[in-house]
Amino acid sequence: GMTKDGDVEAFKRRRATELKNGRVAMLACMGYITPEYFRFPGFCSPTDGVKFADIPNGLAAISKVPGAGWTQIFLFLGLIEKGFYTYDPARAPGDYKNAGVLGVPNGSTMQQGEGRTRKLNSELANGRLAMMAITGMWFQDGLTGSAWGDWSLYV
Repeated sequence: GMTKDGDVEAFKRRRATELKNGRVAMLACMGYITPEYFRFPGFCSPTDGVKFADIPNGLAAISKVPGAGWTQIFLFLGLIEKGFYTYDPARAPGDYKNAGVLGVPNGSTMQQGEGRTRKLNSELANGRLAMMAITGMWFQDGLTGSAWGDWSLYV
């Protein structure tokens, strides 16, 4: 496991990485599901004439979003990663100075106790589940062209 080598600092870093990846995976799952039910009105790129409604869901969106859009996304993610949620070895894994409860920016804090432990363990478990779920959605999308699949393709 993550503690086999007995290095406490390495464990903290691994746990922080696991929590961060879990949070990203939970957002990715929501990002995969939400466009099935809701899309922003208007244009994603007015200069290229690309409307949000024209962008397909899932992996097919990669080729439809203009390069400038991807640049904005990666710059924003880099800002969050390096500027907002910086790793501090003095704090508990996944506990960032600028983050509140469960990583919500500038959110409230939880009091120590059984309730906090239960919520943090739930976040860890849900993050692990979300990492498996988004991987499954990517594979399903890559095989069938839809994250939700068409079971007739398997018969």
